[in-house]
Amino acid sequence: MTDLSAWIGRTRAASDLVTPRLLAEFRATFAPHLAPVADGIAPPALHWCLAPETPPADSLGPDGHAAKGGFLPPVPLPRRMWAGGEIETLSDLRAGDTVTRTETVRDVAFKSGRSGSLCFVTVDHTVSTERGVAIRERQDIVYREAAGAQTGTGAAPERDGSESYAVIWEVPATPTLLFRYSAMTFNGHRFHYDQPYATRVEGYADLVVHGPMQATLLMNLAATLLGRVPRTFTYRGVAPMTANQVFWVCGRVAGTAFEGVTLDAGGHVCMRARADG
Repeated sequence: MTDLSAWIGRTRAASDLVTPRLLAEFRATFAPHLAPVADGIAPPALHWCLAPETPPADSLGPDGHAAKGGFLPPVPLPRRMWAGGEIETLSDLRAGDTVTRTETVRDVAFKSGRSGSLCFVTVDHTVSTERGVAIRERQDIVYREAAGAQTGTGAAPERDGSESYAVIWEVPATPTLLFRYSAMTFNGHRFHYDQPYATRVEGYADLVVHGPMQATLLMNLAATLLGRVPRTFTYRGVAPMTANQVFWVCGRVAGTAFEGVTLDAGGHVCMRARADG
């Protein structure tokens, strides 16, 4: 594979405003599955809707993302997924805040797995307001081979019994839900809204539910059960979640920590999460 180490250390920054409209859109999209917060305080995970990349239409790649080779390296693998990450929350975001997001490419690593060649790109984020750093975050992005013989050939799907969890939120994964979240995050990835592309080009069974959407629900469930926004929230994608089914967001508290999963309609684990502090 190509040596992409030159991209390590690349940085960019962008600013945005926590507006009443964004807060209303976020609540309309996720309610009633949001943690209770005081007036004027943003719900957990709103930061993913702030300062998104806004590439011109003529600079997009075939998948609807910005063409590779700018901030992110030109990985020679076509299928991109949000694999997981970790969020450290230091302070709240508030209505009216001016927020600056600074991103830095930490690492680029090629690996081989049961599903073929993979490339993991790790990006660090710092989200700051006029009061200082509010959030530190690590995001793990994975690139995979084109759909074909390797598609769907990984390990057997993980299963988990929802009966072992204290709280379960049922969420209909409708195309409208996916569209609204894509709009709030300015996410052009076609497999969230273009069903023929998702199934025929990327090889999925249906539209794909956003990884950060699942993590948003899990983080809000964690804050609900713990009674506070957790200091550290870690999440990992296990399998793709597809649309046009009801999925479950499940959580429990073990000691002082939160453990949670998202399960598809068949009971397969799609994301695991843990929160502490």
